[in-house]
Amino acid sequence: MDLRLVSYFVAVIDHGGVTKAAQALFIAQPSLSQAIRSLERQLGVELFDRSGRRLTLTADGQSFSGPARQILADVERARSKVHEVRDLDTGRLNIAVLSTLSADPLPELTSRLHQSHPGILLSVLDPGSSSGVASRVRKGEAELGLTDLPVKSDTLQTRELWDQEIALVLPPDLAEGLPDPVPLEALKEIPLVLESSGSGSRASIDEAVDRAIGYVAVECAHRQAIWELVMHGGGATFLPRQIAESELRNVVVRSMVPQIRRTVGLVFRPGPLSPAATAFLTAAEAMRQERSPHPT
Repeated sequence: MDLRLVSYFVAVIDHGGVTKAAQALFIAQPSLSQAIRSLERQLGVELFDRSGRRLTLTADGQSFSGPARQILADVERARSKVHEVRDLDTGRLNIAVLSTLSADPLPELTSRLHQSHPGILLSVLDPGSSSGVASRVRKGEAELGLTDLPVKSDTLQTRELWDQEIALVLPPDLAEGLPDPVPLEALKEIPLVLESSGSGSRASIDEAVDRAIGYVAVECAHRQAIWELVMHGGGATFLPRQIAESELRNVVVRSMVPQIRRTVGLVFRPGPLSPAATAFLTAAEAMRQERSPHPT
């Protein structure tokens, strides 16, 4: 059966006649009338009663109207599925990421995404702060945001992933004699190497440690330079424990008392997400379940 003819049949019903349906479909009225006749010949029944001034559905036409709509709906769903597969093969996802999350968990999330959908191009934006991440998503410049939670926004949806411990990372000589874990008051005697004020990672620790900090030896805008300074004895810094233990060498990683933690999550606008964004959320959910503590 010609699906085009089925769609013409439904259009005649919805527009109340051949004339208006032909105008809506941008085809000539005789051509539409001929198409309806062709459909009737294929089905072996009359779909419309033409005895009056207006076309009306026959009993056979009424019986066919429901299946006709179902046929068109099924075809549209199938077409959408094909488009989704195509988009996952060649799609693009813009994501705004807080700089301190670009080393963990972004690489693992990206790896998981590309294992299932290697054709998706991931474009990573660095807005510099949690508020910047939210702003990029709110403006539509990024479809997803990977950031600290909570985010101050009434227009965005959030999905928590997991908590990260923010640990104190020290050269071995600065760690000598310090209790383990390190109390906040001990920070007054420790030279610190921190990102410049207002940066994303600085904001994640300021609230907890500002009043306890006594000596900032270096402020730096470059994360890698901070790591190198700490590894070469220039001072201590704060990093997510997983990054400190996997990326830095010849350092001591200590918890704080009280422990400093932050919640990592995704932000996005309400409404349907693209297939690429949905695939990224699926990868994030699988990673969240693996990182969640399991009962023993």
